[in-house]
Amino acid sequence: MTAIPDTDAAVQAVLDRARFDENGLLPAVIQQHDTREVLMLGYMNPESLRRTLTEGRVTFWSRSRQELWRKGDTSGHAQYVRAAALDCDADTLLVQVDQVGVACHTGTRTCFDADVLAPALGSQPDDGGNR
Repeated sequence: MTAIPDTDAAVQAVLDRARFDENGLLPAVIQQHDTREVLMLGYMNPESLRRTLTEGRVTFWSRSRQELWRKGDTSGHAQYVRAAALDCDADTLLVQVDQVGVACHTGTRTCFDADVLAPALGSQPDDGGNR
């Protein structure tokens, strides 16, 4: 018989590993799970991270309103969790979601649609294949 993992202990282990900033927040990059499209960046405190990991819906900490908000509760544009991972330093979270509707509060698909920049493009040096 396979043991059922202790979900509370697993979530607590993630909370203990996560490196929240001086304001108690962790940046969370939200990505569409199937297309890998980056949808938005939000911030989570320990409680919003706990809710995201245990409820299957993305919950953020609103820096402007100073309160928890679950994406889609008022707009209907919900984010259903498909996967989550901390980065190598445990100071940024990647959440892969199934996005319903638009992700940005401005009404665009992603928060990165409106202000496309024109950076200089880099390229790898040609070293004759010797790497």
